[in-house]
Amino acid sequence: MKSIVSFFFLSAVFFSGHAQLTPTVYDGNKQITEGEKKAYAHNHGNRGFTTASTGNFDINFYRCEWYIDPAVRAISGKVTSYFTIVAATDKIVFDLSDTLTVDSITYHGTPLTFQKIGNDGLQLQFPGILNTGQKDSVSVYYQGTPRSSVEFQAFSAASHYGIPVIYTLSEPYGAKEWWPCKNGLTDKADSMDIIITSPAAYRGTSNGVLTSETITGSNKTVHFKHRYPIASYLVAIAVTNYITDTDSVQIGNKTMPVVLNTYPEYENDFLYATYTAKQCLPKFSELFGEYPFIKEHYSQTQCNVGGGMENQTNTFIGSTWNQLVAHELGHHWFGDHVTCGSWQHIWLNEGFANYMQFIFVQNFNSALITAHLQYYLNLITSEPGGSVFVADTTNPDRIFDNRLTYAKGGYVVHMLRGVLGNSLFFKGLRQYLNDPVVTGKFATTADLERNLEQVSGKNLQSFFQKWIYGEGYANYNCNWMQNTNNWAKVQISQTTSSPSVSFYDMPVQLQFRNSSRDTIITVNNQQNGETFWVNPGFAADTMLVDPNYWILAKDRIVKKIPATSTLENDIKIYPNPAPDYLNILLLNPKIRQLNVQLYTITGQLVYKKQKDLTGRDELTTIPVSQFASGIYVLKISDTNIIKTKKIIIK
Repeated sequence: MKSIVSFFFLSAVFFSGHAQLTPTVYDGNKQITEGEKKAYAHNHGNRGFTTASTGNFDINFYRCEWYIDPAVRAISGKVTSYFTIVAATDKIVFDLSDTLTVDSITYHGTPLTFQKIGNDGLQLQFPGILNTGQKDSVSVYYQGTPRSSVEFQAFSAASHYGIPVIYTLSEPYGAKEWWPCKNGLTDKADSMDIIITSPAAYRGTSNGVLTSETITGSNKTVHFKHRYPIASYLVAIAVTNYITDTDSVQIGNKTMPVVLNTYPEYENDFLYATYTAKQCLPKFSELFGEYPFIKEHYSQTQCNVGGGMENQTNTFIGSTWNQLVAHELGHHWFGDHVTCGSWQHIWLNEGFANYMQFIFVQNFNSALITAHLQYYLNLITSEPGGSVFVADTTNPDRIFDNRLTYAKGGYVVHMLRGVLGNSLFFKGLRQYLNDPVVTGKFATTADLERNLEQVSGKNLQSFFQKWIYGEGYANYNCNWMQNTNNWAKVQISQTTSSPSVSFYDMPVQLQFRNSSRDTIITVNNQQNGETFWVNPGFAADTMLVDPNYWILAKDRIVKKIPATSTLENDIKIYPNPAPDYLNILLLNPKIRQLNVQLYTITGQLVYKKQKDLTGRDELTTIPVSQFASGIYVLKISDTNIIKTKKIIIK
């Protein structure tokens, strides 16, 4: 294996599927988040709204024809947009950076009047009114050098071993920096063609399937077709002297190509990314539904990005770290096929992609499961506040916050799995991904909640309100004791790290064990200080709360309390005298039924109660304020008299 250095951050731990878990392993997440954060900061900038495009037309199809010379950071070409008018108008507006020059726009073969407007808008003036439902098209001819910044470029020029490369990264609003489109999160093109011409020494790659590659004179042209709905920020191109390796994977009864585009000097090293993708594709398809773009392929393209970018059907990656490959591939379900409809709900993209890393670890490196969860718990609970929901979408640091959007978002997905159970969890996610309201479109958190509730029959409003819109996490402090019948009394107390949530109602796993036995019992903890009686079936010396980390909690403190009594059928009666209530506590019961009778001193029966027993300690309370003051006789029995005692009622 070659030594990898410089911009790729390809340490040995990234290449090894057998590496020991250290914090360095997970530092790869920082590359993912930092790259996207810089992209947002640059593309949002101080230019006001992120899109100037109008909602009076719906994009159907893009035909993009570009000329790219990797040695020159520039683009020229023609983009033909096919659309349907949804509100009668004589004007429509596309998004296009004002740093690019529009040479002309044609409409039905004739020049069309246009003008640049504020916020990178390109306004087209038609010769007459276009009616609602009318299908039409325009072609924009343009060229120039896309806008850049010191930290980030949506359209980047770099090099590898002295060979130039051009690649794009458009999340979240960078598409308009290099091509005319609708730049927001409201409209996906139904399909598109992408045609890239470059000097013959290079070859381009993009979304969809390569249908032709031709050389004309000194130029090479590649033609890609993509026949699925696609958001503008997921359209991408890269051009350099790529080597292409094509493999295949079996998904159900279908065989699909798996493509890898690499720099020649890294071809062998990056084959590990194909290996990981081939592991993940069948498993992700089994759990979440068939790979959404199975009629085409899954491709990965090496470029100089930090981390990766989930460009639809063609992920751009800067390393072969297996969790990076799983993360970006997972986006093709969560982020590409179903895309967050607002950056406030970006956890629907990034939280789920982060959880796909856990799915990878669980299925292909299971020895690291506990350490994986512990790492994210430590990261999330390193600060007390913060919600998964993004209130301020003007702040890139907040949108692409590694602790909240990625880590906590992913942990919320993990908790949903714990709340619903495996079967309902995966069934609910498959329904969500295939919901006609969002499939191939855009979604919000409410869409996810609605589908999971429909499948599970559970009301998840409290869960989503507290874990998505609320802040912080839980802390547990539990006391327990066990009687001689092996019944355990557990009291669960909880504090929260943020005042925005007073209590997290959750199913809580309790693990009991001794030197030879071990069992887990789940209780539904609905209030603070709640007490549960459970029977592990043996005398335990240890109890753990949430041993498998199904709950986002920092502290899980457990204290064992000595048993109140070790005597069989030990009865405690109090208070005596009794002003309002009389309590009868039966410890370590060996009887199957408890009969309680209260008589006046003259023998008149004034109260009786019968209770079947399970073996746990039992507390019976008699309301006595209704009785006249005086001396009474209490009899406690099963088939025989166990105890008789005189009781004074005040």
